[in-house]
Amino acid sequence: MQNPASTHTSRAQQIRDDIDQSRRRGPLQQIQIPPCPELLAQLQQAMSTPEPDLNLVARIASGDVAMAATLLRIANGPLFKPVGLPCTTVGQAMNRIGLRESVAVMTGFLLQHAIPVNAPQLARFWQRSTKRAIAMATIAQQLPGLSPDLAHSFGLFLHVGMPVLLQSVRGYAGTMVEAGARIDRPYIATENANHKTDHAVVGALVVRVWNLAPPLVAAIRLHHDFTALGHGDIDPEIHTLIAAGLIAEHLMRRHEGLPEDADWAGHHAAAMDWLQIGWDELAQWEEAVNLQFDAV
Repeated sequence: MQNPASTHTSRAQQIRDDIDQSRRRGPLQQIQIPPCPELLAQLQQAMSTPEPDLNLVARIASGDVAMAATLLRIANGPLFKPVGLPCTTVGQAMNRIGLRESVAVMTGFLLQHAIPVNAPQLARFWQRSTKRAIAMATIAQQLPGLSPDLAHSFGLFLHVGMPVLLQSVRGYAGTMVEAGARIDRPYIATENANHKTDHAVVGALVVRVWNLAPPLVAAIRLHHDFTALGHGDIDPEIHTLIAAGLIAEHLMRRHEGLPEDADWAGHHAAAMDWLQIGWDELAQWEEAVNLQFDAV
């Protein structure tokens, strides 16, 4: 009998292999993936060590004037106003904000500038991606074993396939309108019907090409496949990201005064069951998430 670890590895590996094959010979050939920003590659490398060097990360942050200014603005903003004298260097700003939080801000900044979004169909795309990432990191703090850094990246990159498709595929803007309006089938079913691929696959491709954490590739690829929740051939960490992502999206929609979507209506019970939470805990999570939203 195959042991669970090898089974988990094989499913995640199968997803990567499928993406690679489709990239070479299938519908993903036409997708133009922007190159991973050099500073993001340096940042990923710096953070891959057991004890990241704050000075090295500060030097990376200083490699982009606008990114450094963003960190200083946050450190001197209302969240940290009572702390004392204004920060004047990137190092001071990072000390005040915290290393992990600074890296999250830098990752979001670099991603947003690598994949600009100007289409009306994706109004507020990066603001909502940042908000989702904040919700994911906050939820991860309530879930033993789930890295807040990984959760934040999942929230940030979750729908990155959409702007990439918009830039690469003729007619995708119309597909977004159609997919959003149809109630007879899921969003990704319309994408696949029109383009033989979807934003979950393309988002996983971006993460794969940019050489980010392997669990992100599988989790983003499967983030609409809620029927897979609990299957033994998928690593538990990937299930947890997908289930927490559904919760984060729901809490974000509630904060924005939007109605619940079809994914939540159809699959919240499975997600809550996987995370072993009830409605009382969900209410506590919502309170914690809203505090973070209100501070942004």
